[in-house]
Amino acid sequence: MLQDKTRKPGKKPIPNSVKNELTRFVCQEKPQDGTHWSTRELSKHFGISHTAVNRILKERNIKPHLVKKFQFSTDKEFESKLADVVGLYLAPPENSIVFCVDEKTQIQALQRSQPILPLRPGLPERQTHDYERHGTTTLFAALNVASGKVIGKCTKSHKAQDYVDFLKVLERKAPKKKVLHIIADNNSSHKAPVVREYLAKKPGRFIEHFIPTYSSWLNMIERWFAEITNKRIRRESWNSLKELEEAIIEYIISWNESGRRFCWTKTYDEIKTSIEKVRDKL
Repeated sequence: MLQDKTRKPGKKPIPNSVKNELTRFVCQEKPQDGTHWSTRELSKHFGISHTAVNRILKERNIKPHLVKKFQFSTDKEFESKLADVVGLYLAPPENSIVFCVDEKTQIQALQRSQPILPLRPGLPERQTHDYERHGTTTLFAALNVASGKVIGKCTKSHKAQDYVDFLKVLERKAPKKKVLHIIADNNSSHKAPVVREYLAKKPGRFIEHFIPTYSSWLNMIERWFAEITNKRIRRESWNSLKELEEAIIEYIISWNESGRRFCWTKTYDEIKTSIEKVRDKL
């Protein structure tokens, strides 16, 4: 007589028909009062234990408790813009500097109501939920793709004129007689008349390259923004807006002295293939 030695005596295995129906049910049906099923709700519906439900879901690699976001670009010029930007990363033109430019807005100077409690064995760092807000700042930043160095400036707002003022900072700090290729997103402040007027006064100095819509991953400054947010901004308590802005500038100086840089490796064809694979799955 056949016997499953891994199962307790008297415990019948769950039929594949039940497993298949549970799989179909989770993927195609929704509860009346919710967006997804819990293991205990499924347990009640199918008359099996919630641990059995959890085991079946794990076997079938189904995760109803998770949601993963995605967004395909709707830009009609997606392919040409992608080829343009990737080409700059992999083969920058001679006698030029490629800058990835953007602004990180609404950086809050939050002061926790009580001192942050330090990390201890068995306990993570702890901070209070409530805080006093001392204001916000906007960080305009430009990442030199070749050297990895960052030029940054904090401002009170992020209007078109603020963007022009930052371009003037780039123009002053970048080596003369070099063509500055600016990779930016499609924010309206980057295309405003005041920006067009300034660039018209600097013929041959700036060349703009706009990434496709919904493609912030293509601008390497976004990767650096994640770095400064995780390493310096997010977990600190700030006594003033000035203290926050000074810390941001200090981090930029430290980053530039470290010699760190990001290296783009994906070709245009590899990116296109990856996107098509995701489209096919969806």
